[in-house]
Amino acid sequence: MKSILNYFGHPLLKFPLLAGLATGVLCFLYFLGLYAIGVPALGNIRVLDYGIHIIVMIATVWYYRKHIGQGRLHLWEGLTIGYVLNTIAALVTGWLIYLFVTQIDPGVFAEYVTNSKKLLLEGKKQITDQFGPETFAQQWEKVSTMQPGVLLPDELTKKTALAVLPVLIISLIFRKQDYSIMQ
Repeated sequence: MKSILNYFGHPLLKFPLLAGLATGVLCFLYFLGLYAIGVPALGNIRVLDYGIHIIVMIATVWYYRKHIGQGRLHLWEGLTIGYVLNTIAALVTGWLIYLFVTQIDPGVFAEYVTNSKKLLLEGKKQITDQFGPETFAQQWEKVSTMQPGVLLPDELTKKTALAVLPVLIISLIFRKQDYSIMQ
């Protein structure tokens, strides 16, 4: 057990894990803010919480480079920090939202299903023209039978897809290596 704790005590994992936890909580607070002001909390506007991910990634990579790497950061370290932080934040946010919609207010998820059906109906002509009526019927069935359990993998998938470019850019910007061995 001690070896496992030592493994996660390494700064390359410890800082992004803690930052990911904080980011997940901040994203959940953003969700609660949307809920409090009456905006559909599971709607498309919630994607803006990814800005929180980017800000915390930048701060974590900068902190790691300055205090742990003594001014140096390898590309792989930046990538590791970014992806670990992003994954933990998405998992924490997904679980907190899942607990909220199952334990506190199931109406949020019902509203999400209703809005998804409306969106699907608005695009019905386009979907049936491009893919056929059976594809629309499959999508309608999928949306109609959706359960809150879909929120966690959905959150993880969306955040992972959104992370690819920002993590790479942040890692490249903060990358600084020691090239003295090559001289």
